[in-house]
Amino acid sequence: MLLTSHPAPPRTKHGDGARVKLRTPPVNTRGRLYVVLMVLVLAATALIVRAVDLQVVRKNFYQQQGDARFLREVPIPVSRGTVFDRNGEPLAVSTPVESVWCDPGAVLEQPERIPELAKALGVDAAALKQKLEQHQDREFLYLKRQLNPDDAQAILALGIAGVSSQREYKRFYPGGEVTAHVLGVTNIDDRGQEGLELSFDDWLAGKPGAKRVIRDNKGNIVENVELVREPRPGRDLTLSIDRRIQYLAYRDLKAAIIDHHAKSGSMVVLDATNGEILAMVNQPSYNPNAPAADPAYRRNRAVTDVVEPGSTMKPFTIATALQSGKWTPDTPIDTNPGTFVLAGHIIRDVANHGLLTVTGVLTHSSNIGAAKIALTLPNEDMYDMDHRFGFGESTGSGFPGESPGLLPPARSWGVIEKATIAYGYGLNVTTLQLAQAYAALADGGRLRSPTFVKGVRNPPVAVIDPQLAHTIVKMLETVVAPGGTALRAAVPNYLVAGKTGTSRQAVAGGYESRYISLFAGMVPASNPRLVAIVVIHDPQGGYFGGTVAAPVFSQVMTGALRLLDIPPDNVQHWYAGGPDTGAPIQPGSKAPDYAPGDTSYEEAVP
Repeated sequence: MLLTSHPAPPRTKHGDGARVKLRTPPVNTRGRLYVVLMVLVLAATALIVRAVDLQVVRKNFYQQQGDARFLREVPIPVSRGTVFDRNGEPLAVSTPVESVWCDPGAVLEQPERIPELAKALGVDAAALKQKLEQHQDREFLYLKRQLNPDDAQAILALGIAGVSSQREYKRFYPGGEVTAHVLGVTNIDDRGQEGLELSFDDWLAGKPGAKRVIRDNKGNIVENVELVREPRPGRDLTLSIDRRIQYLAYRDLKAAIIDHHAKSGSMVVLDATNGEILAMVNQPSYNPNAPAADPAYRRNRAVTDVVEPGSTMKPFTIATALQSGKWTPDTPIDTNPGTFVLAGHIIRDVANHGLLTVTGVLTHSSNIGAAKIALTLPNEDMYDMDHRFGFGESTGSGFPGESPGLLPPARSWGVIEKATIAYGYGLNVTTLQLAQAYAALADGGRLRSPTFVKGVRNPPVAVIDPQLAHTIVKMLETVVAPGGTALRAAVPNYLVAGKTGTSRQAVAGGYESRYISLFAGMVPASNPRLVAIVVIHDPQGGYFGGTVAAPVFSQVMTGALRLLDIPPDNVQHWYAGGPDTGAPIQPGSKAPDYAPGDTSYEEAVP
């Protein structure tokens, strides 16, 4: 066998112990750079896409999310308009206060500070914590509202994160109880709830503004971003009310309520020449600066409560009679023997007045005379007269909750209904309605809607002939003279025309032995300027209108005439030895009174 041999590998020059060095493949640097570049391009692309997504595609969403955490739209509170009396005296003003609020979640993150906050707020710590937990899903919660700014600052000085304050306004009534029923009240948000505050709420309230702000984590405003809505403050309102006369009416009505142990009362004073309401008061009253009172005290009885007006309706019955031409002021009418049987019912006078004139029916307040006159008149004529003077419908004053009263339709009257309506039973009126009607008599038969606002255009509507109205006024002067039922309504140095009224209080099924005392009058009678109505419910002891309500009229009118500088009747005669007509108008004279034993003030009550 032929053997061949392979040549041995060559040895290295470094000897046998050295390793053999292998060749390595070349590195692909270009490929690696390409990969890295691609990764960077992809990363940059991803960043660009993300940036576009954040800055363009979903910009609004993320902007809203950021704004929701730091940017807030907050209201700019505005002051409610001031209410003035007719002479510019403030009756209702808004004062700045602070309301403390918090972010419940932020406060709950500091549980150790809740007792400190509760102490500053004057509340129980456990109750505060429970309140916060109940509302922790909200970002806004009032802790205490309408604080004195110094008290609010003391709370904020604690430095509790999430607690802040905001400016608000609180209503203040300088007149307190005196003007409470006319003005009404506002709620904690300064919106009208009752009275003229409610009637003129849109005028007085104004429109709050709004602005966007940036708040820090403690709720403090660190930057005002923009004005969203311009604030519009409330507008001022000037009323027809005269604060001085309002006080006189309040003072004297309250004194009468106390003196006669009466349940309640109302008084209204009107300017007969324009229908402006100079005063409107009620008893009992309440303090509108702390209005947590019995709701019955807060009712404006002069416009919401109705009464049967009693004999104060007789002038309108007499006006119908005179207008018919069947009667004159001097026409005699027999009231003997002091009782009158009609359809099985007995109509009574307080005494047998015998033969009276039509004027005497008013002077002595004869129910029999009024009933006999009414029976000669058509139902429709009596209804029409009463309705023309505003009975049975709202006066149009605009006061919230005003009652229209009740005047039954003429077709429903029987002889008894006609007779009783003639002397003020079977219909219901408010104190303001009665004032409106008497003001129409005082102004020559021209009816105006009563108004609470000074200087508004208030055109009259003629309801009867001016001469007829003048005649009725002259007849009513005899009521406030010796022999009349209202001598205590007399005003020193002035002629007064008016009418007393005394009615029983109606209950289900009839009447009870409780009474309503009324007086309706005007002064100066020769040229009437002021009309006033006094209504007093449930007086104890004496209850006739001439002894309970009439003196209130006298006292208030004495002060009001002086305040308004209204000259006395027949003042031109004062410089020639004193006036020669009328009583009582002697300079410096005192109001007359009934002689002992004289019961002329008494009038019939069914």
